[in-house]
Amino acid sequence: MPRGRRGGRVSAWEGGLEEEAPQAAAAVPPALWASQLQPEAAGQILLRGIFEIGRSSCDVVLSERALRWWPITPERPAGDSKYDILHKEEFIEVKDIFSVKLKRRYSAKQQGSGTLLGITLFICLKKEQNKLKDSMLDLINLSEDHCDVWFKQFKKILAGFSNRPKSLKIILNPQSHKKEATQVYYEKVEPLLRTAGIKTDLTITEYEGHALSLLKECELQEFDGVVCVGGDGSASEVVHALLLRAQKDAGKETDHILTPVCAELPLGLIPAGSTNVLAHSLHGIPHVVTATLHIIMGHIQPVDVCTFSTTGKLLRFGFSAMFGFGGRTLALAEKHRWMSPNQRRDFAVIKALAKLKPEDCEISFLPFMSSQDLQGRKVEGSPKSECNDRWQTIQGQILNISIMAIPCLCSVAPRGLAPNTRLNNGSMALIIARNTSRPEFIKHLKRYASVKNQFNFPFVETYTVEEVKIRPRTNSTPSLEENEWQATASENSFPWNVDGDLVEVASEVHVKLHPRLINLYGGSMEEMIPKL
Repeated sequence: MPRGRRGGRVSAWEGGLEEEAPQAAAAVPPALWASQLQPEAAGQILLRGIFEIGRSSCDVVLSERALRWWPITPERPAGDSKYDILHKEEFIEVKDIFSVKLKRRYSAKQQGSGTLLGITLFICLKKEQNKLKDSMLDLINLSEDHCDVWFKQFKKILAGFSNRPKSLKIILNPQSHKKEATQVYYEKVEPLLRTAGIKTDLTITEYEGHALSLLKECELQEFDGVVCVGGDGSASEVVHALLLRAQKDAGKETDHILTPVCAELPLGLIPAGSTNVLAHSLHGIPHVVTATLHIIMGHIQPVDVCTFSTTGKLLRFGFSAMFGFGGRTLALAEKHRWMSPNQRRDFAVIKALAKLKPEDCEISFLPFMSSQDLQGRKVEGSPKSECNDRWQTIQGQILNISIMAIPCLCSVAPRGLAPNTRLNNGSMALIIARNTSRPEFIKHLKRYASVKNQFNFPFVETYTVEEVKIRPRTNSTPSLEENEWQATASENSFPWNVDGDLVEVASEVHVKLHPRLINLYGGSMEEMIPKL
């Protein structure tokens, strides 16, 4: 890539306004570009010209689906294998380009728009382990007219990606993970969004529930999506707020929701918390740049959501819940917010294990039926009333109950708390740990951090379900001295861990799955062809 003269600087320009090329995006060595694209796969040729790429003059062809180039060199004798290897064609797919800017050099004495150097393309590259990386490709040509034609064509192509957001509402929790969320946003997220030309409206939350009250009244029509910068607590609050807003806009009663409508806007999750279970499960990795690029590229993943209700009244929308040991552990951790997240978690786990005790529960669940099973019942003419006959009931002394509609990947469970669950397969994992000795239960917990099967214990049962009802049969709560986690709870209530938030409920909790209820920015990089 050409270097600027002493006392000068090289910038990327767009629309005549100066904008420094982001430092985070580094020029990528040619070896990382793809090769061996079949001509017919590239689509119709739009432009052809000569640019300098990586200090070599290249013949460059822009087609509907790809940008291809190869070095221009004198003819060599046929059959020279070394020549063929060194000068093979390289390409990038146009769907991986997320911005284009004019590249100019400026000097201290120079007035006006500076000296044109060429065009800079900003690329989204797929790396190992679900990671995405932003990169730059410089197409050097000093001709204003030549670059103007190519620049306009690239802009036209990018405008054809209608799925990509142009305006986003950003909600940032400054308290997330040692108060690092603000730094994460301004250093890693905002520069990429600005490079992509996305307009943003930022709200920094000031108290718990701020996002909920904001999204309840905020005018969302001007935005293409919402982005949450924070941890699991912030993410779950925004998800709940968006779905409540959708019910309100649809004229539904929010206290009693049988068939909720989908959220109107997609949600992006920037992992800036201590656990980031939701973002980790969505992207396969808790990586800020990866999450940001999924948003920029408009990659949409529909995700199943649960409703949590008690006595017919909606408690909240969410993705996962734990009752028993998981609920008590969170209740203990919430009492020690002055500790760091890791210290708080470890302290609460040790304390809860020291006072490990089962709950007397009745668990009713509706087993999951696949589309093939449903079709078979229709062919057989089975009546709808048989749905009630499919409910199963378990009761007894239970140490922990987990209900999860997503895999729940995190640092302490890299394979996930529910590794066989998917984001949108229409089912939940119900995991029941019956009463056992403390050493055996600890073995079960340790398995989550290993490659061994954490469910291969005689006291652990797993089910794939559509609905679950949990009814504690204990008549009264123990004394405060016996159970510290009850110190802030009302009498006869039980602590639940719902998406990392403490929810205290005194009666039966009904959990029901609703398929594909919200769209999240993330997931696979499926081929998205622009409309030309």
